[in-house]
Amino acid sequence: MNRDFPRIITLLRKERGLSQRRASDELGISQALLSHYEKGIRECGLDFLVKIADYYNVSCDYLLGRTPQRNGATISVDDIPQHSEDNDSDSAKTDMLSSLNKKLIINTTSVIFDAVTQMSSKKLTNSVSGYLMGANYTVFRKLYSSNDSNPKGMFSIPDNACSGYCDAFMEISKTKIDLNLAGKKGKKSLNMSPESIRSDFPSEASSLFSLIQNTEKSIKGIG
Repeated sequence: MNRDFPRIITLLRKERGLSQRRASDELGISQALLSHYEKGIRECGLDFLVKIADYYNVSCDYLLGRTPQRNGATISVDDIPQHSEDNDSDSAKTDMLSSLNKKLIINTTSVIFDAVTQMSSKKLTNSVSGYLMGANYTVFRKLYSSNDSNPKGMFSIPDNACSGYCDAFMEISKTKIDLNLAGKKGKKSLNMSPESIRSDFPSEASSLFSLIQNTEKSIKGIG
């Protein structure tokens, strides 16, 4: 099948709070066979693919990881809501890829900060902000510095130190995020699932799921 199918059917079962025994009984297969499907040990046939899609009320494309939308819909730039007033010019909208990725990142960042706010931690907020601001600073500086004719003095950190300092700053911020989240386990940690995300963030959820899918595809492509 593929690497996404086992992960997705396991997620759907756990999201519904079903045991493997109950799900396998209702699907008309043995628990051992369902376990093999969920672990990726065996591949199912097309008949079972359709059956389990109907069982969880999702599309076959979603089960195969071809779309992050459970109904199988694909997303265009116009389908994604603007989180805030974003006055894109007509010329910017002609660049579909740029506009689409911009909205994915803006809406996902909104979900991140809403989630962080729920955890009521100033240290966590600062660490998350530092990591994301570091990424934006690094990219903008590279774009600005790509033209030697742009005015100098925009940045106070010397060019020969910027890359190392920024990488170190983001790594430290990431470590602080881990440490702060570790201190929240069992206290103010977030209870989340794909279904709850769709409910809590109806305008941004599709962007988040698309960003996850696109990023993981890019990461897997490195290997």
